[in-house]
Amino acid sequence: MTIFERKIARALVTAGALSQEQAQALETTLPNAEESFEALLTRTFKIDAPRLLAAKSAAADVSAQSIGNSIVPAEVLREIPAEAALQYQMVPLAKQGTNLMVGMVDPSNVKAQEALRFIFLRSETTPSVVVITEEDFKKVFALYQELKSEVKSALADLESTMAEEGRQQKKEEEGDGEEATLKEAPITKVVAVILKHAIEGGASDIHIEGGREQTRVRFRQDGTLHTSLVLPSSTHNSIVARIKILASLRLDESRVPQDGRFSTQMKGKSIDFRVSTFPTSEGEKVVMRVLDPSSSLLDLKQLGIAPYHLGLFEHAISAPYGMVLVSGPTGSGKTTTLYASMYLINKEGVNVVSLEDPIEYYMPGVNQSQIRPEIDYTFATGLRHILRQDPDVIMVGEIRDSETAGLAVQASLTGHLVFSTIHTNDAIGVIPRLIDMGVDAFLLPSSLSLIVAQRLVGRLCTFCKQEQQPHPTIASLIDQELATMAPAVLEMVQIKKPYTVWESQGCDKCNGKRIKGRVAIYEVLTMTDELKRVILETPNDLEVMKEAKRQGMVSMRQDGIIKALQGLVSIQDVLHKIEE
Repeated sequence: MTIFERKIARALVTAGALSQEQAQALETTLPNAEESFEALLTRTFKIDAPRLLAAKSAAADVSAQSIGNSIVPAEVLREIPAEAALQYQMVPLAKQGTNLMVGMVDPSNVKAQEALRFIFLRSETTPSVVVITEEDFKKVFALYQELKSEVKSALADLESTMAEEGRQQKKEEEGDGEEATLKEAPITKVVAVILKHAIEGGASDIHIEGGREQTRVRFRQDGTLHTSLVLPSSTHNSIVARIKILASLRLDESRVPQDGRFSTQMKGKSIDFRVSTFPTSEGEKVVMRVLDPSSSLLDLKQLGIAPYHLGLFEHAISAPYGMVLVSGPTGSGKTTTLYASMYLINKEGVNVVSLEDPIEYYMPGVNQSQIRPEIDYTFATGLRHILRQDPDVIMVGEIRDSETAGLAVQASLTGHLVFSTIHTNDAIGVIPRLIDMGVDAFLLPSSLSLIVAQRLVGRLCTFCKQEQQPHPTIASLIDQELATMAPAVLEMVQIKKPYTVWESQGCDKCNGKRIKGRVAIYEVLTMTDELKRVILETPNDLEVMKEAKRQGMVSMRQDGIIKALQGLVSIQDVLHKIEE
């Protein structure tokens, strides 16, 4: 045991978190243990992170800092080289002005303190040291890791190639194409590394943004953008050109946006990338949507549709005709819900035809058509032609205008099952929205079968989530929401007092993000005789809301609270998402 470790053990004993006997056992066990001192404390002696951090703070006599689910920006990470961070177990955490917060696993390490002083000897930056846990160090250091090293290697290849350019000048003048090939290879590697890490990290989108001094690459993971790496600005145009080649876009056009897509094989499966370029003052920005059909075409239960909603949903999509509308903001998972629905009814005896903008996932057996507004092939014109294709099921990517809305309603009235999405905040607002778009109210009771509204909430990491008692304010909110729920639903979910909610602090399994994947929260409004009366007489939000309560609709807030009590999501995340 080091002197610092003994101080930590004494601080834990003083705090009552560790007995004297356990401290002695720790000192005896440590020399032969395969785990580190802190790992032994947390796993063997069950010392949680807050207590460990408090003990380290007392032992080092410096402030403590918990990383939680925060992500250190790339520009802050560059303040301390990765090699120094690893050797001295110190990482930059945040920078404000010239002040840099540096987290150290062992602030008593004299060599680490000297290294820190040396790094900033001729800099205006003033480092201030805080103590962090070993686990938090690993979280932050992971941001330096493989991605940057691979890209660094690729950039080194690029620099080597640029040096080779001078030596190849004579050959180029003689018509030899070898120089261009040499120049292309490192950029190809850089792009390949970006794509590889996006797929392995479960990113849904890749953003490549140019700047005067650097090109930033960000991944959207579980709904949030994180900076993954920073490249020299000199590489930006070459990277954009490489992606344009892959997506069959025009290389000589950078003044207007372009859209395309390409596929690649990764670990034995095909991954699609939907590419969009956008001209900015600092060059073209590229956004690539990562589309993995094998991981995205889930069934309804996997998406998060609870039993009290599932029956209503299955009844509507098994009907021979009617209209099912899914509502929510951009990025709320509406299209995924529609794909899961089509997957269920995509049988040999059923003709399923879709109009999409764009086609996100290719589904065998479904006749998917990409609309093209630039040649006047819109959702509305597509719908007119679809009816000549003898469809049983029609999926319209989005109801955007009155013409599409009217045609979708007519299609459902003529014996077709129609799926589509619409932008409203909740299920209650869909009916007034359709009427505002010019759909005759008397047509809706016969055409509209089901309205679904949804949001996506981060799924808590199963490795680091922990039970806790809710704050009294939250407990009161839970009481209020459960009190208005139908008895049949309460009996189904079997929630009992005292309430238990779950939170996670982040671990190496979730890369310190607290969450691993996302789960949808829903509200489902079904067509009833009473709702038909409301639509025909007073189709406003207030009256529709009264009918929703009468039929026992479980709201998105209530669905989220139930999932929070079941340990799937954080109740704070649910409340934040509902308020968006």
